Amino acid sequence: SYAGVISSGPWVLSILCVMLIVVLSIGRVVPQKLIVQYLVSVTHLMAASLIVTSPLQLLFTRFISDRLFEKRDKVVLPNLLGALLLTTLVSGSMGVILTFTLLQESFLYELLMVASFVALSNIWVVVIFLSGMKSYHAILLVFAGGYGTAFIASLLLRFLGMEGLLGGFLIGQCVLLFAMIYLVISQYPSENLLEFEFLSPRRSYYSLALTGLMFNLAIWADKFIFWWTPATSQPIIGPLRASIIYDLPIFLAYLSIIPGMSVFLVRMETDFVESYDKFYSAVRQGDTLDHIRLHKDDMVLNVKQGIYEIFKVQGITVVLLFLAAERLLDAIGISSLYSHLFRVDLVGIGVQVLLLAVLNVAFYLDLRRSAVMLTGIFLMINVVATLMSIQLGPHYYGFGFALATTLTSLFGIVHLHRKLKDLEYETFMLQN
Repeated sequence: SYAGVISSGPWVLSILCVMLIVVLSIGRVVPQKLIVQYLVSVTHLMAASLIVTSPLQLLFTRFISDRLFEKRDKVVLPNLLGALLLTTLVSGSMGVILTFTLLQESFLYELLMVASFVALSNIWVVVIFLSGMKSYHAILLVFAGGYGTAFIASLLLRFLGMEGLLGGFLIGQCVLLFAMIYLVISQYPSENLLEFEFLSPRRSYYSLALTGLMFNLAIWADKFIFWWTPATSQPIIGPLRASIIYDLPIFLAYLSIIPGMSVFLVRMETDFVESYDKFYSAVRQGDTLDHIRLHKDDMVLNVKQGIYEIFKVQGITVVLLFLAAERLLDAIGISSLYSHLFRVDLVGIGVQVLLLAVLNVAFYLDLRRSAVMLTGIFLMINVVATLMSIQLGPHYYGFGFALATTLTSLFGIVHLHRKLKDLEYETFMLQN
């Protein structure tokens, strides 16, 4: 349960929270049109904040990991505050320029959009600490408090219309953000306030910034293509568009990722990491080659078992939801006409968990070029295949994303197998 909450993170949980707010607001206080505008606004906030902060996320994660390995815990907090300051300045500036030039709505709506964009951008930076902290109960309470506040505040403020719903969402995100910052401060105290060491080329790996950017662009590429194609979308509020036929099934399907992500976190952050530590400790401490190979074999076995466990759990989840698609959609008041696209999205998102596992192993093994290559392939296939699916017609919608995750995952598994086969050789040959 802890792994499910932590691994799902604010993205998936935000989808669930927003959907609950919408279900309880439709036809009561807020008109249907304003509900759709609220959904589209939040969706674009999530997409934009993830993409804008994506270059920093992996780069900063690796920087913090290296400093913790060096036992320099005191630099964690000041660099986090430095990263948050940088994120606030960049996202705030971009938010103000884009919102007040492109959107021609009420001042309150534009102000809430900018504030929500800044809050979400900062959340993506702080959330990287959660899987490394062992305060699972506290993390669970933080998520419950943040999303519980967003849910209650949105319902209380919905009489103000879309601005009320958006204001409730912002209040919840702020509670979540400051609560997470408090957890980090309590675990990594420091006497310094601000540092920007994470920007130093000697301390950071900028190829990770490229990887993070391409991965998030790949995740959202198919959505943007459907939004920007006139035949598959419609304008909702200002320049913000939505694809009625595509958006709802894929965001519902994203909720199915929780079981697979739970196994991913448990397997990759416990069994694999333990064997990984033993292998590289043996290398650093000059152990015998037989022992090094023994630890490598154990690590490879844990990788295989982890991928198999993810495939099994996520596969069962996909099969169950695949079979119950029409009944599930009917139960939540959605037309069964969406069932075909929902099933395709289930497969694509299920395979995405495998891709995350492959990338995670690549990051641990410092295969940064491999990670850039995989995310680049993912982005390219998703863009090309999605464009082709639109040309082929509605029956093929969703196959672009599913094909991209499947082909990239298969290629990644084969590539990872080759890298693991000669890992001890490459480990010693790459030493300076």
